[in-house]
Amino acid sequence: MVERLMRVAVIGGGYAGLAAAVSLAQQNIPVTLFEAGKTLGGRARGVTYRGVAMDNGQHILLGAYRETLRLMALIGVQQDAVLRLPLALTIPGHFALKTPALPAPLHLVLGLLLAQGLPLGERLAAIRFAVALRLKNFRLAQDMSVANLLLRYRQDGKIARLLWEPLCLAALNTPIAQASAQVFLNVLRDSFSHARSDSDVVLPRTDLSSLFPLAAGEFIHQHGGKVMTGSRIRSIAQDGGDFTLGWEGGTENFSHVICATAPQHAMTLLAGLPEMAPILKMLSSFDYQPIATIYLQYPHDTCLPGPMLGLTGGFSQWVFDRGLTHGTPGLLAVIISAEGEHQDWPAEQLAGKVHEELQQIFSLPSPLWHKVIIERRAGFACTVNLERPTQSTKLKNLYLAGDYTAGDYPATIEGAVRSGVKCAALISQAISQVGFQPDMSG
Repeated sequence: MVERLMRVAVIGGGYAGLAAAVSLAQQNIPVTLFEAGKTLGGRARGVTYRGVAMDNGQHILLGAYRETLRLMALIGVQQDAVLRLPLALTIPGHFALKTPALPAPLHLVLGLLLAQGLPLGERLAAIRFAVALRLKNFRLAQDMSVANLLLRYRQDGKIARLLWEPLCLAALNTPIAQASAQVFLNVLRDSFSHARSDSDVVLPRTDLSSLFPLAAGEFIHQHGGKVMTGSRIRSIAQDGGDFTLGWEGGTENFSHVICATAPQHAMTLLAGLPEMAPILKMLSSFDYQPIATIYLQYPHDTCLPGPMLGLTGGFSQWVFDRGLTHGTPGLLAVIISAEGEHQDWPAEQLAGKVHEELQQIFSLPSPLWHKVIIERRAGFACTVNLERPTQSTKLKNLYLAGDYTAGDYPATIEGAVRSGVKCAALISQAISQVGFQPDMSG
């Protein structure tokens, strides 16, 4: 058997691309990772403003995010990089749910039964809803909107506004009238039906680049790979059995390529490959949803009752006290998921409205400064029966990674990581079937 030179390229240094590269590096498969930006992390990366470390969007993890947490441990991320808390959802003055120290799913059942702020009838109906979903193994015969699912199971009252809708927006970043009920149930299944710890809220205690991407880049280097930031790939072309990548530094040939960019950028890269036409057609039908993160710096003695609290009745959905998690006293981060009139407001107007909503609840002083970050395409709209491309493609040795590819999860860090791990497994399998000689020249 004639051995070909094995050179693997990963295009994109977000969580999907890094997960793929780390998984390959773990198997001592040399990889070159190209990232257009100067900072690794993609749509979940650290930024700095006024000398304060923050993120381009406030993200949380769940205990059920097994692949993300596994890779973090693999590359040496310390356990104190996150704050892990048993699930407790609190909307001050409106709602409180705490899960007791019981095995799953009993912790959820008792938590719902004792939840504050809901009529007893709605709490009992929520328990029946949870039991019915478990008996159906969280599978629907036919997908529908989350709104219709809640209506079918009599969950469209106060509990929808205070529990299910906030959870859906947080997980799927898609309004409940459009959001896929099946994908929402996948998240509920993994969070509540196995181990109690799966429903834990895992809050980063460092910026998102430091949480995983920077350590992942170092791991790749240590295992013979290369990480090239500030290197935007412009084109992918076939060259015999290999692929030629064109970028600012010239061109390079690779035996295997993982395209781990956002879907709109993948469309540009794949446009010159006729075999990708069905995928391009699929991606052209995607819609996207924004996420707004509003940072408000208050005096350093400002502190909320908890690190993460829900909000209702206004634009603001969640508020995080980064003084309690990141050691930046007085810095609050407010999240507004999905579309709305707020996304077109000037930053000053949006920050002022958010402060007004916070001030009514917590009696806060005026903020010292604010920073508004809106990711216009934070993730694909996770709609009913949305067709998503698989990680393998019709072109041999060309793969797709990203939270938008086929999988159980919506546009989340875990969905991105799982796709990258899958691509690495497909490459490992392909290499084992065909003779390749690793390229150790780098």
